[in-house]
Amino acid sequence: MQQDLIARAEAWLAEDPDGDTRDELRALIDAAVGAGDPDALAERFSGTLQFGTAGLRGELGAGPMRMNRSVVIRAAAGLAAYLKATGQGGGLVVVGYDARHKSADFARDTAAVMTGAGLRAAVLPRPLPTPVLAFAIRHLGAVAGVEVTASHNPPRDNGYKVYLGDGSQIVPPMDGEIAAEIAAVGPLDSVARPEDGWEVLGDDVLTAYLERTDAVLSAGSPRTARVVHTALHGVGTETLNAAFARAGFPAPVPVPEQAEPDPDFPTVAFPNPEEPGAMDLAFATARRAAPDVIIANDPDADRCAVAVPDAGAESGWRMLRGDEVGALLAAHLVRKGATGVFAESIVSSSLLGRIAEAAGIGYEETLTGFKWIARVEGLRYGYEEALGYCVDPDGVRDKDGITAALLVAELVSELKEEGRGLTDLLDDLALAHGLHATDQLSARVKDLSLIPAAMDRLRDHPPTTLAGLTVTSTEDLSAPTSSLPPTDGLRYHLSGAYRARVIVRPSGTEPKIKCYLEIVIPAPTPADLPSARARGAELLTSLKHDLAQAAGI
Repeated sequence: MQQDLIARAEAWLAEDPDGDTRDELRALIDAAVGAGDPDALAERFSGTLQFGTAGLRGELGAGPMRMNRSVVIRAAAGLAAYLKATGQGGGLVVVGYDARHKSADFARDTAAVMTGAGLRAAVLPRPLPTPVLAFAIRHLGAVAGVEVTASHNPPRDNGYKVYLGDGSQIVPPMDGEIAAEIAAVGPLDSVARPEDGWEVLGDDVLTAYLERTDAVLSAGSPRTARVVHTALHGVGTETLNAAFARAGFPAPVPVPEQAEPDPDFPTVAFPNPEEPGAMDLAFATARRAAPDVIIANDPDADRCAVAVPDAGAESGWRMLRGDEVGALLAAHLVRKGATGVFAESIVSSSLLGRIAEAAGIGYEETLTGFKWIARVEGLRYGYEEALGYCVDPDGVRDKDGITAALLVAELVSELKEEGRGLTDLLDDLALAHGLHATDQLSARVKDLSLIPAAMDRLRDHPPTTLAGLTVTSTEDLSAPTSSLPPTDGLRYHLSGAYRARVIVRPSGTEPKIKCYLEIVIPAPTPADLPSARARGAELLTSLKHDLAQAAGI
């Protein structure tokens, strides 16, 4: 067994084009042979990173279970083969990348493979936000696009996100068909990788994207919002500042420690605005600058987080939940006269459906991820509770943290003229539709087998009550319905004194199991809001406790 492992590792090493991962793999082989310690090497060769609807994502390093140039070259070759097999062999593939470790190398390898396969390739001029790549695909008439990014994952991760020519991310069965082509790729030296022949785009595509961002704002709307912005060491600062300048907003005040790209993300444990501590420097900057609102992007700037002044919070600021921002933007678009369809994923708050119904706007619910939301026919606005908002689907058919930030700033400016703020509008929505209190229970694991074990436990022993509320229905989402394709997830509806909903699913991009909770509490008058919020928080805490026990997490 060990001889076979060493042979496979030596064969991988012989064709690895990257000196860094060659050195790493040689050390692992030597440790397995000389010290008799094969475990680390065996883990690297225990399988391969699986290509799915999120593309590829994983920790950087040597071997088929890590993100590296060998894995990326095979992925690019498989994508090229798929495009040729589907009659798109002469088309253009646009490649974008963020500022993470190895991103530029992976982008160059992808362009080389596409060129060698007879496709045309164009690479964005430098690390730029993911929505610029999503925009460029449709703007340039490409047949596909690749974004090298791991979004808000830890510093040691990177990823490979694939879009097709409509500008939206791949969904089944395309992911399986591409994965089959990847698996069929032979030795790396059989994959043609010329040294040149692709185009490196200029700033024209970025300029076109920025011109498009103006479309999300109403002509003549107020542009007075004062913003503190953090890019969390990602690529959002330059593009967001340019968009705000074009629109005529005051220049955002940067969080200086986090404004420039840094692949090590030195000031945060996880470069995700939702993670504890990630916004501490933004709060400190805001206490000095006294803005109207804080806006944060994740490292590839496709997500947008918002914080509002809160005298009762220790920092003086409160992060809004993604569901709150999703509802606020929906209400703003309704006020702007939006038509079409509002869409969200099943894990997002049901409040969006009530806002759409009251406004006479179409509404649709999809599986988790913008790969599904973006495909809704007639889409005008889509959002997901994980800080993703699509506010200009004709321009970017994906979540876009830059245009969402512009729309937030416009809304804050309008409310400011009325002597109100975002929390006042949230109160209005609670009074009109009930207080929709949401939260998430998320468990990160090192042992991936714990995730299916938790799902099996819930399927074998479904809870009958949670937080004192009766589970009135249980849906196993692995069975397709008339409106949803199959997915690994469970949905519970609860009733009693209040309506509630719980969804449990494995994360598609991180080693986590996630549980999404919602309680709807009537609040007929403004005087009812404080008690409704307190009761909602109490029930959510109880829900998390009971669900954790039921799932064994």
